[in-house]
Amino acid sequence: MIYASDLDQTLVYSRRSMGVPEDTPGLVPAEWIRGELSAFMSAETLNQLMTLPKDILFVPVTTRTVVQYQRIQIFQQEVIPSYAITSNGGNILINGKVDPAWNEQVRSQLQEHSATAAEVHHIFEDVLSGDWVVGERLCDELFYAFVIHRDRMPVEQVAEKIKSLESLGWEASIQGRKLYLVPSVVNKATAVEHIRHQIGTVPVVASGDSLLDRCLLDFADYAIAPRHGELYREKQRNPEAVQYQFTEQSGIFAANEILDYVHSIHHTAIGDVVS
Repeated sequence: MIYASDLDQTLVYSRRSMGVPEDTPGLVPAEWIRGELSAFMSAETLNQLMTLPKDILFVPVTTRTVVQYQRIQIFQQEVIPSYAITSNGGNILINGKVDPAWNEQVRSQLQEHSATAAEVHHIFEDVLSGDWVVGERLCDELFYAFVIHRDRMPVEQVAEKIKSLESLGWEASIQGRKLYLVPSVVNKATAVEHIRHQIGTVPVVASGDSLLDRCLLDFADYAIAPRHGELYREKQRNPEAVQYQFTEQSGIFAANEILDYVHSIHHTAIGDVVS
């Protein structure tokens, strides 16, 4: 079985997103940036990750770049995955090293199916301003991440620009203080499918909170999302369109329920095999 999970606001939480004070019992440090503690994980979640049955392959799946993923010390020290997916699916790490064959395959797909990053940026240039855009980055030369003041964003103008992305082979996602513009071929589901092809046909359990996770959850055999984030807001707007199971809790301790779900699915699957 593969357990493929998004990280930020699913398993790992910044101070802003975790929903409880940082001195709350049951939290452990997860990430430091320039020597400053910046993100946390539930201690129970960490314990459950460390004690996953040996026949569950845990695969972190994140929009973070390779370097940003490597900052999460938990995944460099306590839980060291054989496979990790970064850059929203653009890179696969095998035992901590980028798989060049996968990266080359992704870039070949980009040339065939997507407009260039420069073309997409040009389309958005007339709505990007210092009034609401704090910073921008072309992540791993694959997609854009804009740090924004969300309350100042010209919503109608940005929505109009986003509509034009589909014909260019790109899509958008707004997560907290970030606006992502991402080529459709750079996605989490395709990368997980590639890993499953490498190890054999096994069930996939997935978790995630954002619209960029939706393709992953749709691809999985079993899916769960926390009671916060883009997917939960979409569920509230259109319940019939979002059929995943959601946790009862929101914030950092929702991750405990997610890991309980993974263990329960594994237990049921083992029981089905035995019977």
